[in-house]
Amino acid sequence: MREVTSSEVRRAASAALLCAALACSPESGELVLVGSIERTHVELVATASEVIVELPVVRGQPVAQGDVLARLDATLAEAEVASANATLAGARTSERVAQHDLERLAKLRRDGVASQQALERAELQRAEAQARLREAEARLAVAHKRASDLTLRASAAGVVDQIPFERGERVPAGAVLIVLQTESAPWIRIWVPQREVPLVRPGTPAEIRIDGLPGRTLHGHVLDVAREPAFTPHYALTERDREHLVYEARVMIDDAPDALRPGVPADVTLRVEPMLTATGGHAIQ
Repeated sequence: MREVTSSEVRRAASAALLCAALACSPESGELVLVGSIERTHVELVATASEVIVELPVVRGQPVAQGDVLARLDATLAEAEVASANATLAGARTSERVAQHDLERLAKLRRDGVASQQALERAELQRAEAQARLREAEARLAVAHKRASDLTLRASAAGVVDQIPFERGERVPAGAVLIVLQTESAPWIRIWVPQREVPLVRPGTPAEIRIDGLPGRTLHGHVLDVAREPAFTPHYALTERDREHLVYEARVMIDDAPDALRPGVPADVTLRVEPMLTATGGHAIQ
């Protein structure tokens, strides 16, 4: 799982308190938790430290897969492509010369004029020229890739969510230029108290109530549950410490409205079944 941020830790603590306030009761087959709507986000990053020369989109703009979202200055990248092309042209010429020399020496050897040593030397020169040709072709492919990466395109259909930089700014390599909210189905991030984690597993059915949709109940299921708790001290946990551990889980909404926005609070009721002991058949409390 990814690293939990400080804001998510605060939400986890709040969720744990809300769970207690809502009187979570797995013994009754219901586990009521509080979460928030999330959608999958894609971050498009700068592959080089360059100036933004084109920024044709704005926040909230719908985009299709493949649409251009930003362009970085490609002057240096285009120069690298030109240099790689020149190197490739020289390597092709060298390979053709080496091939011609080999064919000439092979004929002379058949006529008994050239020595076997000269023929073998020509074969080695031809192999070396072919290797340099392959290297030049690879360098040109890398140069083309670096140049093309300076044009950022939408990897999926969605909506532009964030644009941290402005046109004309020089961005560092690895900086996030565009955050794209994809059209994938929304889901809910919840935090499960450690005592109830054994009851929650992928596929557990859920009923969802969302602010702004009064009187409407959505349906979903647990997608996954984190293996590690949100709070993990470096020392051995005491019984009291374990009371405050929560585990992040994701609940997929099966019948989500198209316009459901991320960040909206949601009440999630999980339909859990108490676990049975191996001997007595009594529910674990």
